[in-house]
Amino acid sequence: MTVINGEVAAGFEPVRDAFAANFAQREDIGAAVCVYQDGRPVVDLWAGVADPDTGRPWERDTLQLVYSATKGATATAAHLLVQRGALDLDAPVAEYWPGFAANGKAEIPVRWLLSHRAGLVALDRAVPLDQALAWHPMTAALAAQRPQWTPGTAHGYHGRTWGWLVGEVIRRVSGRTPGRFFAEEIATPLGLDFFIGLPAGERDRVSRMAYRRPDVDLTTVPEEAVSEDLRDLVTAWRDPNSLSNTAFAVTDPANIDFDSPEVQAAELPSSNGIGTAHSLARMYASLIGEVDGVRLLTPETLASATEEQAHGRDQVMVVPSRFGSGFMLPTAAIPMTGSAAFGHTGRGGSLGFADPEHLVAFGYVMNHIISGSDDMRATALTNAVHKSLGMR
Repeated sequence: MTVINGEVAAGFEPVRDAFAANFAQREDIGAAVCVYQDGRPVVDLWAGVADPDTGRPWERDTLQLVYSATKGATATAAHLLVQRGALDLDAPVAEYWPGFAANGKAEIPVRWLLSHRAGLVALDRAVPLDQALAWHPMTAALAAQRPQWTPGTAHGYHGRTWGWLVGEVIRRVSGRTPGRFFAEEIATPLGLDFFIGLPAGERDRVSRMAYRRPDVDLTTVPEEAVSEDLRDLVTAWRDPNSLSNTAFAVTDPANIDFDSPEVQAAELPSSNGIGTAHSLARMYASLIGEVDGVRLLTPETLASATEEQAHGRDQVMVVPSRFGSGFMLPTAAIPMTGSAAFGHTGRGGSLGFADPEHLVAFGYVMNHIISGSDDMRATALTNAVHKSLGMR
Protein backbone atom coordinates (compact mmCIF):
# COMPACT_ATOMS: atom_id res chain seq x y z
CA MET A 1 0.00 0.00 0.00
CA THR A 2 1.34 3.44 -0.97
CA VAL A 3 2.09 5.72 1.99
CA ILE A 4 0.26 9.06 1.70
CA ASN A 5 2.27 12.00 3.03
CA GLY A 6 1.11 15.48 3.96
CA GLU A 7 -1.76 17.22 5.71
CA VAL A 8 -5.54 17.40 5.35
CA ALA A 9 -7.78 19.81 7.25
CA ALA A 10 -10.86 18.47 9.01
CA GLY A 11 -13.68 17.93 6.55
CA PHE A 12 -11.40 17.31 3.56
CA GLU A 13 -10.66 13.66 4.37
CA PRO A 14 -12.54 12.54 1.22
CA VAL A 15 -9.74 14.09 -0.87
CA ARG A 16 -7.15 12.02 0.96
CA ASP A 17 -9.27 8.90 0.39
CA ALA A 18 -9.58 9.64 -3.33
CA PHE A 19 -5.86 10.34 -3.58
CA ALA A 20 -5.06 7.00 -1.96
CA ALA A 21 -7.52 5.27 -4.29
CA ASN A 22 -5.72 6.80 -7.28
CA PHE A 23 -2.69 4.71 -6.32
CA ALA A 24 -4.60 1.59 -5.36
CA GLN A 25 -7.08 1.55 -8.24
CA ARG A 26 -6.24 4.15 -10.92
CA GLU A 27 -2.53 3.57 -11.65
CA ASP A 28 -0.91 6.63 -10.11
CA ILE A 29 2.86 6.11 -9.70
CA GLY A 30 3.94 9.42 -8.19
CA ALA A 31 1.64 12.36 -7.61
CA ALA A 32 0.66 15.33 -5.47
CA VAL A 33 -2.59 17.20 -4.85
CA CYS A 34 -3.25 20.50 -3.11
CA VAL A 35 -6.45 22.40 -2.34
CA TYR A 36 -6.68 25.97 -1.07
CA GLN A 37 -9.82 27.36 0.55
CA ASP A 38 -10.20 31.01 1.49
CA GLY A 39 -6.53 31.63 0.74
CA ARG A 40 -5.01 28.85 2.83
CA PRO A 41 -4.09 25.24 2.09
CA VAL A 42 -6.56 22.64 3.39
CA VAL A 43 -5.14 19.68 1.46
CA ASP A 44 -1.44 19.18 0.71
CA LEU A 45 -0.59 15.57 -0.14
CA TRP A 46 2.10 13.67 -2.02
CA ALA A 47 2.97 10.03 -2.47
CA GLY A 48 4.62 7.40 -4.60
CA VAL A 49 7.72 7.28 -6.75
CA ALA A 50 9.27 10.23 -8.58
CA ASP A 51 11.45 8.07 -10.84
CA PRO A 52 10.02 4.68 -11.79
CA ASP A 53 13.45 3.53 -13.01
CA THR A 54 15.40 4.24 -9.81
CA GLY A 55 12.64 4.16 -7.19
CA ARG A 56 13.43 7.71 -6.03
CA PRO A 57 10.54 8.67 -3.74
CA TRP A 58 8.21 11.58 -4.37
CA GLU A 59 8.99 14.30 -1.83
CA ARG A 60 7.18 17.47 -0.73
CA ASP A 61 9.34 19.52 -3.12
CA THR A 62 9.32 17.14 -6.11
CA LEU A 63 8.73 19.06 -9.34
CA GLN A 64 6.53 17.73 -12.15
CA LEU A 65 6.09 18.78 -15.77
CA VAL A 66 2.39 19.58 -16.28
CA TYR A 67 2.10 19.90 -20.06
CA SER A 68 -0.80 22.21 -21.02
CA ALA A 69 -1.67 23.10 -17.45
CA THR A 70 1.18 25.56 -18.14
CA LYS A 71 -1.29 27.61 -20.19
CA GLY A 72 -3.04 28.77 -17.01
CA ALA A 73 0.23 30.23 -15.73
CA THR A 74 0.95 31.96 -19.04
CA ALA A 75 -2.59 33.32 -19.26
CA THR A 76 -2.16 34.74 -15.76
CA ALA A 77 0.95 36.59 -16.92
CA ALA A 78 -0.93 38.08 -19.87
CA HIS A 79 -3.82 39.26 -17.69
CA LEU A 80 -1.42 40.84 -15.22
CA LEU A 81 -0.17 42.99 -18.11
CA VAL A 82 -3.78 43.82 -19.00
CA GLN A 83 -4.44 44.87 -15.42
CA ARG A 84 -1.42 47.19 -15.52
CA GLY A 85 -2.69 48.88 -18.67
CA ALA A 86 0.21 47.61 -20.79
CA LEU A 87 -1.87 45.21 -22.92
CA ASP A 88 -5.28 45.61 -24.51
CA LEU A 89 -6.91 42.28 -25.36
CA ASP A 90 -9.10 43.90 -27.98
CA ALA A 91 -6.22 45.62 -29.78
CA PRO A 92 -4.77 43.99 -32.90
CA VAL A 93 -1.86 41.67 -32.19
CA ALA A 94 0.03 43.57 -34.92
CA GLU A 95 -0.05 46.69 -32.74
CA TYR A 96 2.46 44.95 -30.46
CA TRP A 97 4.00 42.58 -33.02
CA PRO A 98 4.03 44.31 -36.44
CA GLY A 99 5.28 41.30 -38.41
CA PHE A 100 2.22 39.35 -37.32
CA ALA A 101 0.08 41.32 -39.79
CA ALA A 102 1.31 39.17 -42.72
CA ASN A 103 -1.08 36.90 -44.63
CA GLY A 104 -4.28 38.67 -43.65
CA LYS A 105 -3.76 38.73 -39.88
CA ALA A 106 -3.61 42.50 -39.34
CA GLU A 107 -6.97 42.68 -37.57
CA ILE A 108 -6.71 39.65 -35.28
CA PRO A 109 -7.10 40.89 -31.68
CA VAL A 110 -4.98 39.58 -28.84
CA ARG A 111 -8.06 38.02 -27.26
CA TRP A 112 -8.41 35.62 -30.21
CA LEU A 113 -4.91 34.29 -29.56
CA LEU A 114 -5.81 33.58 -25.95
CA SER A 115 -9.16 31.98 -26.79
CA HIS A 116 -7.93 29.70 -29.63
CA ARG A 117 -9.84 31.58 -32.34
CA ALA A 118 -6.96 32.85 -34.50
CA GLY A 119 -6.72 29.76 -36.72
CA LEU A 120 -2.95 29.44 -36.24
CA VAL A 121 -2.95 25.88 -34.96
CA ALA A 122 -0.53 24.48 -37.57
CA LEU A 123 2.33 25.46 -39.88
CA ASP A 124 2.79 24.86 -43.58
CA ARG A 125 6.34 23.81 -42.76
CA ALA A 126 7.46 22.46 -39.40
CA VAL A 127 10.28 24.26 -37.58
CA PRO A 128 13.32 22.15 -36.56
CA LEU A 129 13.00 21.45 -32.85
CA ASP A 130 16.29 23.06 -31.84
CA GLN A 131 15.18 26.26 -33.59
CA ALA A 132 11.73 26.13 -31.98
CA LEU A 133 13.39 25.84 -28.57
CA ALA A 134 15.45 28.92 -29.41
CA TRP A 135 12.15 30.87 -29.72
CA HIS A 136 12.59 33.40 -32.54
CA PRO A 137 12.48 31.01 -35.55
CA MET A 138 9.11 29.70 -34.36
CA THR A 139 7.60 33.12 -33.75
CA ALA A 140 8.83 34.24 -37.18
CA ALA A 141 7.17 31.21 -38.77
CA LEU A 142 3.90 31.94 -36.98
CA ALA A 143 4.01 35.61 -37.99
CA ALA A 144 4.31 34.56 -41.64
CA GLN A 145 1.71 31.77 -41.45
CA ARG A 146 -1.74 32.03 -42.99
CA PRO A 147 -4.62 30.99 -40.67
CA GLN A 148 -6.25 27.59 -41.12
CA TRP A 149 -9.73 29.17 -40.96
CA THR A 150 -11.12 32.68 -41.09
CA PRO A 151 -10.06 34.08 -37.70
CA GLY A 152 -12.91 34.64 -35.28
CA THR A 153 -15.35 32.31 -37.07
CA ALA A 154 -14.39 29.14 -35.20
CA HIS A 155 -12.16 27.91 -32.42
CA GLY A 156 -9.69 25.08 -32.23
CA TYR A 157 -7.20 24.12 -29.56
CA HIS A 158 -3.80 25.68 -30.33
CA GLY A 159 -2.07 22.97 -28.32
CA ARG A 160 1.52 23.85 -29.21
CA THR A 161 1.44 27.19 -31.04
CA TRP A 162 -0.54 28.99 -28.31
CA GLY A 163 2.55 29.33 -26.13
CA TRP A 164 4.68 31.03 -28.77
CA LEU A 165 1.79 33.26 -29.89
CA VAL A 166 0.76 34.49 -26.45
CA GLY A 167 4.34 34.36 -25.18
CA GLU A 168 5.61 36.61 -27.96
CA VAL A 169 2.97 39.21 -27.10
CA ILE A 170 4.07 39.04 -23.46
CA ARG A 171 7.71 39.39 -24.53
CA ARG A 172 7.08 42.40 -26.75
CA VAL A 173 4.88 44.19 -24.22
CA SER A 174 6.97 43.52 -21.11
CA GLY A 175 10.46 43.38 -22.62
CA ARG A 176 10.98 40.04 -20.86
CA THR A 177 10.61 36.46 -21.99
CA PRO A 178 7.37 34.90 -20.73
CA GLY A 179 9.26 32.57 -18.41
CA ARG A 180 11.23 35.40 -16.88
CA PHE A 181 8.14 37.59 -16.56
CA PHE A 182 6.30 34.76 -14.79
CA ALA A 183 9.26 34.17 -12.46
CA GLU A 184 9.67 37.82 -11.48
CA GLU A 185 6.07 39.01 -11.36
CA ILE A 186 4.13 35.93 -10.26
CA ALA A 187 6.34 33.17 -8.85
CA THR A 188 8.53 35.41 -6.69
CA PRO A 189 5.77 37.45 -4.98
CA LEU A 190 3.84 34.27 -4.20
CA GLY A 191 6.84 32.07 -3.41
CA LEU A 192 5.88 29.56 -6.09
CA ASP A 193 7.94 26.51 -6.95
CA PHE A 194 6.93 26.66 -10.62
CA PHE A 195 9.03 27.39 -13.70
CA ILE A 196 8.53 28.03 -17.40
CA GLY A 197 12.11 27.29 -18.40
CA LEU A 198 13.71 25.13 -15.73
CA PRO A 199 16.95 26.42 -14.13
CA ALA A 200 19.73 23.84 -14.38
CA GLY A 201 20.07 23.65 -10.61
CA GLU A 202 16.48 22.44 -10.19
CA ARG A 203 16.65 19.46 -12.54
CA ASP A 204 17.46 16.89 -9.83
CA ARG A 205 14.07 17.60 -8.22
CA VAL A 206 12.06 16.84 -11.37
CA SER A 207 10.05 13.64 -11.51
CA ARG A 208 10.50 11.35 -14.50
CA MET A 209 7.40 10.53 -16.50
CA ALA A 210 5.98 7.14 -17.43
CA TYR A 211 3.48 6.73 -20.26
CA ARG A 212 0.50 4.44 -20.66
CA ARG A 213 -1.07 4.27 -24.08
CA PRO A 214 -4.73 3.31 -24.62
CA ASP A 215 -5.37 -0.43 -24.59
CA VAL A 216 -7.07 -0.12 -27.98
CA ASP A 217 -5.80 1.99 -30.89
CA LEU A 218 -9.07 3.30 -32.30
CA THR A 219 -7.37 4.26 -35.57
CA THR A 220 -6.97 0.54 -36.35
CA VAL A 221 -10.53 -0.48 -35.41
CA PRO A 222 -12.91 -1.12 -38.35
CA GLU A 223 -15.12 1.91 -38.92
CA GLU A 224 -18.33 0.00 -38.28
CA ALA A 225 -17.02 -1.02 -34.86
CA VAL A 226 -16.40 2.58 -33.73
CA SER A 227 -19.24 4.04 -31.66
CA GLU A 228 -21.13 6.86 -33.34
CA ASP A 229 -20.05 9.45 -30.77
CA LEU A 230 -16.38 8.77 -31.58
CA ARG A 231 -16.54 8.49 -35.37
CA ASP A 232 -15.71 12.13 -36.18
CA LEU A 233 -12.77 12.03 -33.78
CA VAL A 234 -11.44 8.73 -35.13
CA THR A 235 -11.81 9.98 -38.70
CA ALA A 236 -9.71 13.01 -37.79
CA TRP A 237 -7.04 10.86 -36.11
CA ARG A 238 -6.81 8.67 -39.20
CA ASP A 239 -6.21 11.63 -41.51
CA PRO A 240 -2.55 12.76 -41.29
CA ASN A 241 -3.56 16.14 -42.75
CA SER A 242 -6.33 16.83 -40.23
CA LEU A 243 -5.92 19.66 -37.77
CA SER A 244 -6.08 17.07 -34.99
CA ASN A 245 -2.72 15.79 -36.24
CA THR A 246 -1.04 18.83 -37.79
CA ALA A 247 -1.67 20.97 -34.69
CA PHE A 248 0.81 18.78 -32.81
CA ALA A 249 3.33 18.54 -35.65
CA VAL A 250 4.67 22.11 -35.76
CA THR A 251 8.19 20.97 -34.88
CA ASP A 252 10.51 18.52 -36.62
CA PRO A 253 10.49 15.98 -35.10
CA ALA A 254 6.88 16.32 -34.02
CA ASN A 255 7.34 14.14 -30.95
CA ILE A 256 9.09 16.15 -28.26
CA ASP A 257 10.94 14.46 -25.41
CA PHE A 258 9.69 16.50 -22.47
CA ASP A 259 12.01 14.62 -20.11
CA SER A 260 15.09 15.97 -21.89
CA PRO A 261 17.18 18.70 -20.21
CA GLU A 262 17.10 20.85 -23.37
CA VAL A 263 13.31 20.86 -23.57
CA GLN A 264 12.83 21.47 -19.86
CA ALA A 265 15.30 24.37 -19.91
CA ALA A 266 13.60 26.08 -22.88
CA GLU A 267 10.53 28.29 -22.54
CA LEU A 268 7.45 26.60 -24.00
CA PRO A 269 4.64 28.61 -22.41
CA SER A 270 1.98 26.24 -23.73
CA SER A 271 3.40 23.01 -22.45
CA ASN A 272 6.60 22.75 -20.38
CA GLY A 273 5.76 24.35 -17.05
CA ILE A 274 7.34 22.43 -14.19
CA GLY A 275 6.25 22.81 -10.60
CA THR A 276 4.44 21.43 -7.59
CA ALA A 277 0.73 20.86 -7.04
CA HIS A 278 0.98 23.24 -4.09
CA SER A 279 2.30 26.04 -6.31
CA LEU A 280 -0.36 25.40 -8.95
CA ALA A 281 -3.15 25.63 -6.37
CA ARG A 282 -1.53 28.65 -4.68
CA MET A 283 -1.33 30.55 -7.97
CA TYR A 284 -5.00 29.92 -8.71
CA ALA A 285 -5.94 30.86 -5.14
CA SER A 286 -4.24 34.23 -5.66
CA LEU A 287 -6.49 34.90 -8.66
CA ILE A 288 -9.68 34.74 -6.60
CA GLY A 289 -8.51 36.20 -3.28
CA GLU A 290 -5.55 37.12 -1.14
CA VAL A 291 -2.86 34.58 -0.35
CA ASP A 292 -0.54 35.80 2.39
CA GLY A 293 -1.34 39.37 1.40
CA VAL A 294 -0.93 38.85 -2.36
CA ARG A 295 -3.79 38.95 -4.88
CA LEU A 296 -2.66 38.89 -8.49
CA LEU A 297 -5.82 39.88 -10.36
CA THR A 298 -8.61 42.24 -9.41
CA PRO A 299 -12.19 40.98 -9.68
CA GLU A 300 -12.65 43.13 -12.78
CA THR A 301 -9.59 41.70 -14.53
CA LEU A 302 -10.60 38.18 -13.55
CA ALA A 303 -14.12 38.67 -14.90
CA SER A 304 -12.70 39.71 -18.27
CA ALA A 305 -10.23 36.81 -18.27
CA THR A 306 -12.88 34.18 -17.57
CA GLU A 307 -15.76 35.49 -19.68
CA GLU A 308 -16.64 32.84 -22.27
CA GLN A 309 -15.08 33.57 -25.65
CA ALA A 310 -15.51 30.25 -27.45
CA HIS A 311 -17.72 27.22 -27.09
CA GLY A 312 -18.95 24.29 -29.14
CA ARG A 313 -17.21 21.88 -31.48
CA ASP A 314 -13.46 22.32 -31.36
CA GLN A 315 -11.78 22.27 -34.79
CA VAL A 316 -8.77 20.39 -33.41
CA MET A 317 -10.11 18.23 -30.60
CA VAL A 318 -13.35 17.47 -32.52
CA VAL A 319 -15.33 17.52 -29.26
CA PRO A 320 -17.09 20.35 -27.43
CA SER A 321 -14.77 22.76 -25.61
CA ARG A 322 -15.13 26.11 -23.83
CA PHE A 323 -12.56 28.84 -23.36
CA GLY A 324 -12.29 32.21 -21.72
CA SER A 325 -9.25 34.32 -22.58
CA GLY A 326 -6.61 31.67 -21.97
CA PHE A 327 -8.44 29.60 -19.37
CA MET A 328 -10.52 26.49 -19.97
CA LEU A 329 -14.08 26.71 -18.69
CA PRO A 330 -16.06 23.77 -17.26
CA THR A 331 -17.60 21.18 -19.58
CA ALA A 332 -19.25 17.82 -19.00
CA ALA A 333 -15.84 16.20 -19.52
CA ILE A 334 -13.99 18.70 -17.27
CA PRO A 335 -16.54 19.80 -14.63
CA MET A 336 -14.07 21.22 -12.07
CA THR A 337 -16.20 22.22 -9.05
CA GLY A 338 -18.91 24.35 -10.58
CA SER A 339 -20.01 26.63 -13.39
CA ALA A 340 -17.93 29.59 -12.17
CA ALA A 341 -14.65 27.65 -12.17
CA PHE A 342 -11.79 28.20 -14.61
CA GLY A 343 -8.40 26.62 -15.11
CA HIS A 344 -6.52 24.26 -17.41
CA THR A 345 -5.82 20.59 -17.86
CA GLY A 346 -2.55 19.05 -19.00
CA ARG A 347 -1.81 16.02 -21.14
CA GLY A 348 -2.20 12.78 -19.26
CA GLY A 349 -4.07 14.05 -16.22
CA SER A 350 -2.68 17.20 -14.55
CA LEU A 351 -5.16 19.92 -13.61
CA GLY A 352 -5.19 23.35 -11.99
CA PHE A 353 -8.24 25.53 -11.42
CA ALA A 354 -9.98 28.04 -9.19
CA ASP A 355 -13.63 28.35 -8.25
CA PRO A 356 -14.49 31.87 -7.06
CA GLU A 357 -18.01 30.84 -6.08
CA HIS A 358 -16.72 28.34 -3.52
CA LEU A 359 -13.38 30.10 -2.87
CA VAL A 360 -11.35 26.99 -3.64
CA ALA A 361 -8.29 26.43 -5.78
CA PHE A 362 -6.92 23.07 -6.86
CA GLY A 363 -3.69 21.59 -8.19
CA TYR A 364 -2.96 17.98 -9.17
CA VAL A 365 0.26 16.79 -10.80
CA MET A 366 1.45 13.27 -11.56
CA ASN A 367 4.11 11.41 -13.52
CA HIS A 368 2.01 8.59 -14.99
CA ILE A 369 0.76 10.04 -18.25
CA ILE A 370 -2.43 8.18 -19.17
CA SER A 371 -4.07 8.80 -22.54
CA GLY A 372 -7.77 8.21 -23.03
CA SER A 373 -11.13 8.95 -21.48
CA ASP A 374 -10.74 6.16 -18.90
CA ASP A 375 -8.36 8.28 -16.80
CA MET A 376 -10.50 9.31 -13.82
CA ARG A 377 -7.81 10.41 -11.37
CA ALA A 378 -8.39 14.18 -11.50
CA THR A 379 -12.16 13.68 -11.68
CA ALA A 380 -12.09 11.50 -8.57
CA LEU A 381 -10.18 14.20 -6.71
CA THR A 382 -12.49 17.03 -7.80
CA ASN A 383 -15.51 14.90 -6.87
CA ALA A 384 -13.94 14.51 -3.44
CA VAL A 385 -13.53 18.28 -3.17
CA HIS A 386 -17.23 18.57 -4.05
CA LYS A 387 -18.06 16.17 -1.24
CA SER A 388 -15.83 17.98 1.24
CA LEU A 389 -17.54 21.27 0.46
CA GLY A 390 -20.95 19.70 1.08
CA MET A 391 -21.86 20.11 -2.58
CA ARG A 392 -22.93 16.47 -2.95
